[in-house]
Amino acid sequence: MTDQPQELFTAVDALLAAVDDGSVLPSPDERVRLREAAGLTQAAVAQALGARVPSIEAWEAGRAEPKAERLEAYRRLLEGLARRYPAPAAPSGSKDAASQPQPDKGAGAPVAPPTLPASAAAPSRPAAGSSRRQPSGRSGVKRAVLVEDTAAAMDPRFANGPLAVVDVDAEGQVLAYCVGGLVLDVPAKSLPALVEWTLREAKLGAPKLSGPGKDADPLIVLTGAALERYGLPVALTDEERLAGRIPEGHKVIKQLVRAEWQLTKRGFGPWARIYRPAKGSERACVQLCIPSWQALDTRHWGEAGQLPTAELARVLGVYASRVMTPRGSTAVTGLELMTALHPPTRASEPDADGKRHSERNPGSLGKDPVDPAPCEAPDGHPLLADLPRFHVRGPGEKLFEEAYDWARSLTDAECLHRNLVGIDVNMAFAAGANGLVVGLGEPTHVKQPVFDPKLPGSWLVDLSHVDLSRVKTAKDTWADLDGSLLPSPFTPKGDRPEGPAWYATPTVAYAVELGYEVRPAEAYVRYENGRYLDGWYNRLRDAYLATMADLGVDAGLAPADFLAAMDGYKARDPELAIVTTAIKATVKGGIGKLRERPRGEGWRPGEPWRALSRPTWRPDIRAAVISRTRINLHRKIVKHAAFTGQYPVAVLSDCVVYAADGPSPLDFLPYRDGKPLPGGFKLGVNPGLVKHEGTQSVLWGEEVRERFDAPELNLARYIKDGTVTDVDNGE
Repeated sequence: MTDQPQELFTAVDALLAAVDDGSVLPSPDERVRLREAAGLTQAAVAQALGARVPSIEAWEAGRAEPKAERLEAYRRLLEGLARRYPAPAAPSGSKDAASQPQPDKGAGAPVAPPTLPASAAAPSRPAAGSSRRQPSGRSGVKRAVLVEDTAAAMDPRFANGPLAVVDVDAEGQVLAYCVGGLVLDVPAKSLPALVEWTLREAKLGAPKLSGPGKDADPLIVLTGAALERYGLPVALTDEERLAGRIPEGHKVIKQLVRAEWQLTKRGFGPWARIYRPAKGSERACVQLCIPSWQALDTRHWGEAGQLPTAELARVLGVYASRVMTPRGSTAVTGLELMTALHPPTRASEPDADGKRHSERNPGSLGKDPVDPAPCEAPDGHPLLADLPRFHVRGPGEKLFEEAYDWARSLTDAECLHRNLVGIDVNMAFAAGANGLVVGLGEPTHVKQPVFDPKLPGSWLVDLSHVDLSRVKTAKDTWADLDGSLLPSPFTPKGDRPEGPAWYATPTVAYAVELGYEVRPAEAYVRYENGRYLDGWYNRLRDAYLATMADLGVDAGLAPADFLAAMDGYKARDPELAIVTTAIKATVKGGIGKLRERPRGEGWRPGEPWRALSRPTWRPDIRAAVISRTRINLHRKIVKHAAFTGQYPVAVLSDCVVYAADGPSPLDFLPYRDGKPLPGGFKLGVNPGLVKHEGTQSVLWGEEVRERFDAPELNLARYIKDGTVTDVDNGE
């Protein structure tokens, strides 16, 4: 008994030491309260800390504690949240009142956002720089984290996030709704003043994604009320919409000119960039987004442009934090993301005088555009100016790598099945870009080359001898198939080639993989090459998976659980569902922009158009991605046919339709003990895996084809909801 006080003192000293070194965390209940008060999901916290969701669940349940670096990071997060969201004070006179933590009232302490009723029509005016979390107006929905980039959250220059939606409240006060529920008072009385305020006071923007890159410019989204306040039209006239901008003589543009601000060549349109020439490394540029001018295409952003202000800030904020701050359409942003991850130049090592110079950044496309090979150039390109005016280039003159659009009639055996089931490859073109080696520089013309599957380029080769009735499905393993029921992997329409044609490297490599010899007659190859799109793929993959996890669809789910989770997932949080659509559009649009065609402006065939001046105008890279995506799909189709004897009825881009007795993909995909066919189709949310696209009856398919007199109508186009309003029957 005499040693007990000393033991107690030792234990107390150890506890104090633990508090001093930060190893003691708030109680599990308090950890949950702080996360939920900030509107963060467990998935978002896990992503930020580099942990797994089950680990966060265990920490919040008190079953486990973080270790080492994650302990310090988790404590830092909780301390930051505690300052923003102090525990509510106990009622006066209660026994707990004296034990409630008191907020830090020192200078610069953040203001905790008050709780408002969901029915509040408009917020009361906040003090300048103050914040308030807006109600969602919808109960039972988990709010996703808005600023997940820890670098952005820790950078004081961008303390208020990447963007703000500017609106005017019922009292006439201009407010800027930022990510995370933050609302700023905007003192600017004119558009030039708004630009100045954005750059000097708003603390908006995002840090660069790559070392040699540039920080993202702040994005200001103007609502209709804000447009009226700053003297801009709420909607464009037909003439202005056609021109894509308001007239240069508009009074607001004159205000900007007087304030020494400039606009890009595209002028003041739905996505306007207002800037002053950079001085050294200091940039002065603000991007405007105007939803009522159709800045947010409904095909890619759904009803985002019609959302209330706070909800719009949330949608764009999630996208900005996970992908990048929008720079225009999703296609433009997809292309800009490539450049942001691989800036064209970097600073050199100091020379003899200690000065640094700009030099090409290794692994990038550089700052100067390169001409394509003649076979890669689209019709109308200056390289083809000498061709006769109405000359039509065939496959022996033109590289034609496109996505599938193939269908066939059902066999008698397939007509006995009850259903047509469509499966769709998740982010197929992103998966096609993953690990793909592409050219970085100019093409080199080679006569009679020996084919090298590791060398990106375009090859003139005859693949008409490849017989799909007998192909290799693995090393030294041949399979006998019904080739008449398979699309050719070498043409978008699935027709067998009739002679020499130009192909990208992945297509020719697949012919070799199937067990056939290839002898190219000539090629345009790129000896300077690399995996340029890997970082792009990784960022978009992570953005998609994080958002789908917030919607309740996690990676690694069992097949049946995945199908159940996908059922109605968009209704769980329609705002986040918009983000998933925008991410997928960013993938497809970014790849498409690599071969952007002329967009009016008085262009004539044989003349250069604006996109050709970009180093990212690279039709060869686009062709390689599409080639690999189509080949990846065909490889799975062949594996499936060899193992099951089942053949696709229709293929459209990344959707494949099979006849089956049941309505589910599990009724024809050959899972055994929960494991898929190796190299075949696998259900899951990751890019390259498949999901259920839709199911219709076999009778529906036959009736549709008969009604429109189109025996080989591509049913994959309509399998999702069965709606067929008009078709092209080939006439």
